[in-house]
Amino acid sequence: MANLKSLAKDTAIYGLSSIVGRFLNYLMVPLYTYTLKKCSDYGIVADLYAQVGLLFAILTFGMETTFFRFINKEEDRVEKMKVYSTALMMVGGVGLLFIIITMLFLNPIATIEGYADHKWYVGMMYLVIAQDAFQAIMYAYLRNEHKPIKFMCLKLAFIFLSVTLNMLCFYFLPRWSDTWEVSVKWVFVINLICTTTISFCFYKELTGFKWVFDKVRAKQMAIYSWPILVLSIAGILNQVAGQLMLPRVLEKEEGRHLLGIYEAGVKIAAIMVLITQAFRYAYEPFVFGSAKQKGSKEMYGSAMKYFIVFTLAAYLCVVGYQDILKFFVGENYRIGLQIVPIVMAAEIMMGIAVNLSFWYKLIDKTIYGAWFSLAGCAVLLAINFIFIPKYGYWACAWAGFAGYGTTMVLSYIFGQRINPIPYPTKSIACFVLLAAAIFAAMMYLPSDWNEWLRMGINTILILIYLAFVVKDILDQRRKKQQE
Repeated sequence: MANLKSLAKDTAIYGLSSIVGRFLNYLMVPLYTYTLKKCSDYGIVADLYAQVGLLFAILTFGMETTFFRFINKEEDRVEKMKVYSTALMMVGGVGLLFIIITMLFLNPIATIEGYADHKWYVGMMYLVIAQDAFQAIMYAYLRNEHKPIKFMCLKLAFIFLSVTLNMLCFYFLPRWSDTWEVSVKWVFVINLICTTTISFCFYKELTGFKWVFDKVRAKQMAIYSWPILVLSIAGILNQVAGQLMLPRVLEKEEGRHLLGIYEAGVKIAAIMVLITQAFRYAYEPFVFGSAKQKGSKEMYGSAMKYFIVFTLAAYLCVVGYQDILKFFVGENYRIGLQIVPIVMAAEIMMGIAVNLSFWYKLIDKTIYGAWFSLAGCAVLLAINFIFIPKYGYWACAWAGFAGYGTTMVLSYIFGQRINPIPYPTKSIACFVLLAAAIFAAMMYLPSDWNEWLRMGINTILILIYLAFVVKDILDQRRKKQQE
């Protein structure tokens, strides 16, 4: 129970940085969708930053999880720092090589991407992602050292600087100067400035220890990490395949237009991403650190249950208050909000799949994760290729749902056979069914009813769900006391 409390505390701190960061990023959604009147302009941002996610997975090549696995095998501080420095040099070396190659061949790469006239959009994106990959190991080090405060401060510093510069370029300067041009380019310029600034803030994490590249350990880490790389690429494709394919399966301008609309809906659904991310930041070091403790599997089962319970609560809140959330995006983009419930459900399944993944990570069988993710990715790509030409971004939303669902189900089935964890499935199923019934009731309310009346009824329904959550927590507490 003490470990679960520690997990909850760390999740809350990581969650604070994620929640504040995502909230401030939400401010960017109305800022961009109200100032970038052409949906295709916002589609450019979505297209290039979808590539960022994929490139990040490639440039980190599973080294975050690998770092946690190997550093927690060591007891001696010197050996731990050898793991850290080896991971830094592996990721840093790959990132440096990536920058050299992409800068040398920027013109042909930008032309292939469809940005021949804006090659530095692509160039700035590459400079950002190489730094992000290197920073990921230092952020992992902070998490492993249980320094969530510094982690949070750095994340928030990036967000506040980004928000300040975005507000200046997209809101204030256009009002102060008639000659100032509101342009997509400022999105990429600002991100490069902010990322580079944060890189300098990691000075302490790059000094004070002996840099050692352990060749033997590096080989072991590479063997462990390559299936995670496959898993990560497949996982990212599950998230961004729709954004990457819309402007390429369809005619470029039409595809970017639909992508801009789709991305606005995805941003509203991003509440699920921040909850999953906050949980993973705390859960990953927690799992590897407590793997040898008695009763650890029971703790993993309880953690899974409450992850699902609280993500379902967030799901109902977003669905229940869409009449307010629609004002977060410009009028031209609001039609895309219809896909929000589908995208959020897909993100919940993604979070469950991430939590399930630890059964094979703990027994060093990461190849299973690669196969599960590839299966989900195959389903997603097939649905996108077949249905995007007819259904546009609706195909992207349902493809993500099907892809994550496939990965989740396969991971659960094989996990319970090979390295079973006692998940409280009956209790979880009850909450899922309750949330489904409340969702159906919300959807059943007539659309021509007064918005405030609908939201009032939705509030009552959400409170009913939360009452069951509180009752379950109290029941579990009484049960523990009796034991």
